[in-house]
Amino acid sequence: MADKEAGGGDPGSRETAPTSAYSSPARSLGDTGITPLSPSHIVNDADPNVSEQQTFLVVVAIDFGTTSSGYAYSFTKEPECIHVMRRWEGGDPGVSNQKTPTTILLTPERKFHSFGYAARDFYHDLDPNEAKQWLYLEKFKMKLHTTGDLTMDTDLTAANGKKVKALEIFAYALQYFKEQALKELSDQAGSEFENSDVRWVITVPAIWKQPAKQFMRQAAYQAGLASPENSEQLIIALEPEAASIYCRKLRLHQMTDLSSKAAVNGYSSSDTVGAGFAQAKEHIRRNRQSRTFLVENVIGEIWSELEEGDKYVVVDSGGGTVDLTVHQIRLPEGHLKELYKATGGPYGSLGVDYEFEKLLCKIFGEDFIEQFKIKRPAAWVDLMIAFESRKRAAAPDRTNPLNITLPFSFIDYYKKFRGHSVEHALRKSNVDFVKWSSQGMLRMSPDAMNALFKPTIDSIIEHLRDLFQKPEVSTVKFLFLVGGFAEAPLLQQAVQAAFGDKCRVIIPQDVGLTILKGAVLFGLDPAVIKVRRSPLTYGVGVLNRYVEGKHPPEKLLVKDGTRWCTDVFDKFISADQSVALGELVKRSYTPAKPSQLVIVINIYSSELDDVSFITDPGVKKCGTLRLDLTGASSTNVPARREIQTLMQFGDTEIKATAVDIATSKSVKVGIDFLNY
Repeated sequence: MADKEAGGGDPGSRETAPTSAYSSPARSLGDTGITPLSPSHIVNDADPNVSEQQTFLVVVAIDFGTTSSGYAYSFTKEPECIHVMRRWEGGDPGVSNQKTPTTILLTPERKFHSFGYAARDFYHDLDPNEAKQWLYLEKFKMKLHTTGDLTMDTDLTAANGKKVKALEIFAYALQYFKEQALKELSDQAGSEFENSDVRWVITVPAIWKQPAKQFMRQAAYQAGLASPENSEQLIIALEPEAASIYCRKLRLHQMTDLSSKAAVNGYSSSDTVGAGFAQAKEHIRRNRQSRTFLVENVIGEIWSELEEGDKYVVVDSGGGTVDLTVHQIRLPEGHLKELYKATGGPYGSLGVDYEFEKLLCKIFGEDFIEQFKIKRPAAWVDLMIAFESRKRAAAPDRTNPLNITLPFSFIDYYKKFRGHSVEHALRKSNVDFVKWSSQGMLRMSPDAMNALFKPTIDSIIEHLRDLFQKPEVSTVKFLFLVGGFAEAPLLQQAVQAAFGDKCRVIIPQDVGLTILKGAVLFGLDPAVIKVRRSPLTYGVGVLNRYVEGKHPPEKLLVKDGTRWCTDVFDKFISADQSVALGELVKRSYTPAKPSQLVIVINIYSSELDDVSFITDPGVKKCGTLRLDLTGASSTNVPARREIQTLMQFGDTEIKATAVDIATSKSVKVGIDFLNY
């Protein structure tokens, strides 16, 4: 067993070796290959150093959303108080919000100018010709989800069509939040607050791929929140996990149970769900004035009904994406274990905006809408703001129409562009649900508005249906609906109608802030999430003894009379395998040739579980460890020198280390998905 083989499929099925982006480790690097040393073992001891936490005075969580963003904080001395950031200047009619829009404005010289409402309002007040020089970006977070080959150089496109580096924009935004938060903390404390006093938490969607999660960390380093040397100062939290942590603390008066037959919040379900929403909304409105939330250090009533092994789903529906995560309770501490790897997709409330845009194209022509967006970008933003506040008024039982104000420049520019009026266009188009009102508004019937929601809500329900088919998900007790889009009564009703008979559907009261508050709790106690599912398979490229008839002939390499099979993928951990936080996986290797002076260990990842060779489709290189083998006196080096390789699985970061047992020399590397 000294030279273990890699399982390669039937060699006959691989007539031609796919030409891979990676050349064979043995062929390209001269004599730097490694071969497994038996017995290879996994040690699941968490690293002892993990427990020595640095001490921070305060935890600040940033919810960097697709449509809106915000931060909240808690002093480690009084963890039961969570403070949501100060009210922002600006704000929209009809949309009361503790968060600010995720919009950013750069000067024509590409310097940071403003963020949020301030950016939007300033941009809006610019003269249209001047506005074309300024770079205005919104909803740019989706780019990290949709870009397949994300790198440090990925570009974003501003409203005027100019390109800027995504990393810069994300760093500017995070830097803005950092400055705002430190200023607020200093004002509160009456003395300067240093960045080193703060532990930062940034939330990202669980369905993001590893490069996007790493990208967020790099942007945070660039913004000065933390540094690679002090990476513990920043935690990247997954949005549905944060929501899950907060939902555990919910008391009955802090949520709406859509499926309850008994009176919840003092109303019985016979008063119709609609009335319940109205009451819950009123409750939210009253609570919005207060910025400090008390989180009682108890397990909420709902939670106390859960027993060991019980499962629940968190559906986090935001502006850009919907994330579904299944968690299982582990008593006594109530630690969370991720049962099924996060799924979801780009089914956020943005989908409703796209449908509205499609409707406008149908009425006024795609050519006009495209031109209008380029020529009058600020007015287009205005129109979408007007739509946003009406979007929030959509409800299943609504009977009166919704009016959307068209900006004057829309009406004016349309007349110039087409030679006839907006009213004429509406009469001529065969869209019967949308009329023109004499006050200069688009009047939409409730059915027309509901139709705009339908494709997005259908996608979410469809996705949930698929999830409920999975055996791991069969006996779910609760479904927590969180995130900004969860405020939409149409979505609430659809989820309740589809799944109310399978589990209890629960909506926390201040549903848009659930993730933010959960992220603060996570920062105060990062150990609460104990087990995650690895999103990828990780391994290293090695040489194995060549076995005739088992290994493909094109992998044969003969060196000093030894026949090796090259490019073997030696697995550390498989996709979807459970990984405890801080878990160490160890493997031992030995240089393929005793006289080697250096070894190079290349680390690879794949979304597939079944990987045999590093040349298989979908395998990507994500790290390199170079270890210098000189410096050991020949007397104490065993014939088969042991090189130990360890991988440690952290929050979203994975660290790899190689140790030469003979000399105790070691090298460390963080897994890197952006630079290979």
